[in-house]
Amino acid sequence: MWFPEDETQIDWRTALRQMQSAGFSVMETGPFGYFPKDPVRLKDVMDEHGFTVVAGTGWGILHKAEAWADTEALFRAIGQTHAAVGAKFVVHLPPMFRDEKTGEYTGERTLNTEAWNLYIHNADRLGRIMKQDYGLTMVLHPHGDSHIETPEDIDRIFQATDPEYVGFCLDTGHIVYGNGDPMELCRTYPERISYVHIKAMDPPLVKQAHERDWPFVKAVHAGCSVAPPAGEPDMRLLIEALADLDKELYVICEQDMYGCDKAHPLPNAIQTREYLASIGLGCP
Repeated sequence: MWFPEDETQIDWRTALRQMQSAGFSVMETGPFGYFPKDPVRLKDVMDEHGFTVVAGTGWGILHKAEAWADTEALFRAIGQTHAAVGAKFVVHLPPMFRDEKTGEYTGERTLNTEAWNLYIHNADRLGRIMKQDYGLTMVLHPHGDSHIETPEDIDRIFQATDPEYVGFCLDTGHIVYGNGDPMELCRTYPERISYVHIKAMDPPLVKQAHERDWPFVKAVHAGCSVAPPAGEPDMRLLIEALADLDKELYVICEQDMYGCDKAHPLPNAIQTREYLASIGLGCP
């Protein structure tokens, strides 16, 4: 789910039942407000469907001083709710410089030095708040059409942020979309990988999207996010790289399909979970 509310998305009650019937049992709640914000109600509905909540998610602007108050308020709300239900992580999704629905530019594609330095400062600041006040580890999430997309962007983040307060969500699909290699990231920065979103992208469509300067939403509508074993990364090699990290990791199964036919996600999710289980990730 991309938005807390959107008529093109599946209703949260239906989605919860479908996730349960697809065989999943670990939950990242996605955009704050899609599932109930009240921690008592959230825990009740998750318990009813057999889910353990491990993370919440939020979009937050870090590179603009005037946006800090709103970002802090949102993440404190996410932190309070998710700490109360026993979660361990909060995923920070970077603001996109193109609108998620229209693809129109809404910000600068490249941050100047001042904005980048503020981004780093506020990432450390937000991570410290999440850890000290709520006991949650904040993980930064790479994303298409954002300022954390390419291997160079990710390297700059790792070099500049404080590892005590800022972790990294290895979103394998978005790393491929940014022309990176998630297995290489595991080998180069094993200490920074603390949480995983596992998904795949179709390389020819990714190439086409970049060559024609498509916004990310257009690439998604064209079908660039695919169900493994299709696409990249090679899931067998990825699972080996994750195993080599030799640490406990939550691996959340995702696929970007905003605007798809509402009948598609359930059989697709079952197929994906069963395939990943067949190669050693998750329960059969």
